[in-house]
Amino acid sequence: MRVDQFDFDLPPERIALHPARPRDSARLLHVRPDGAFEDLIVRDLPSLLRAGDLLVFNDTRVIHAALEGVRAGRGEGQDIAISANLHRRESPSSWLAFARPGKRLRVGDVVTFGANLRATVAEKRETGEVRFDFEIAGRYLDLAIEACGAPPLPPYILAQRATEASDEDDYQTIFAANDGAVAAPTAGLHFTQSLLTDLDRMGVESAMVTLHVSAGTFLPVKSEDTADHLMHSEWREIPARTAEAVNRAKREGRRVIAVGTTALRSLESAANEDGTVRAEAGDTGIFITPGYRFRVVDGLWTNFHLPRSTLFMLVSAFAGLDRMRGAYVHAIAHDYRFYSFGDASLLWRAEQG
Repeated sequence: MRVDQFDFDLPPERIALHPARPRDSARLLHVRPDGAFEDLIVRDLPSLLRAGDLLVFNDTRVIHAALEGVRAGRGEGQDIAISANLHRRESPSSWLAFARPGKRLRVGDVVTFGANLRATVAEKRETGEVRFDFEIAGRYLDLAIEACGAPPLPPYILAQRATEASDEDDYQTIFAANDGAVAAPTAGLHFTQSLLTDLDRMGVESAMVTLHVSAGTFLPVKSEDTADHLMHSEWREIPARTAEAVNRAKREGRRVIAVGTTALRSLESAANEDGTVRAEAGDTGIFITPGYRFRVVDGLWTNFHLPRSTLFMLVSAFAGLDRMRGAYVHAIAHDYRFYSFGDASLLWRAEQG
């Protein structure tokens, strides 16, 4: 499909720079199965669900992947300030990163992040990524990154404001448990303990997957046709208890609702032809565009996404391109807030021919 079919005009003032407070006071656009739109708030979610529904969350935890450092001067040259956003772990001691200014780095350069976290530029890739080999590894490296780094806010937020102390909590879900993401699974940011308690009391079940969101989620689609786009891959795990819960719900005719595109991609990437989900761990590069046949997920809770992005392609595949175009026109006209700190939508799977 042509990528320009997923384009739309978004006024810059619609980009949320801070989350709603409290989290569950954010607005919610319910796109009903009949295509009608309901303007609600996140706290209204229990009224849209029923006992036996299964919500599947992503319990990844965002690490302090935004690092500031200095490249030592070469010979008589001056030291150069380097900003790096860790992107993907390659080994216990190495990470791929997007570095700025990348042109000032050469293979063999040493960059010191914070007070004493040293890394050597081991590789520069044509994609713009730099591989840093750190002097320490494993848990010691994890702790050092956490100590000297900062929350890796999306570029469209950092272009308009600096990192703030509140971002430490704001850019983390309340159920974050497994370190590894370099971007938040933002659909989960709307949930509060009070909302989860209300859902549990009414008989809504929950389960967890882990997908470590990579910075690739922000990369633009540069090709003109979706068939020519190379999707980034991310590590994910579907525990046995989650696979069992999903498969039991499907057998019993209960709805499975993914909280976020990362939870949806995790489940669909581990689905057999008959719709049963495998318990497994490993990378997924699943790229979902219109025409994809969904095997597992019945409902999707998600934020509002970038024009021409793989995420807008995914929601268009799920609920229908025309319906999502209409939903986004409605959202923009009614002042919904977009992107990571923005408002939420609840979508239902379109009929599949």
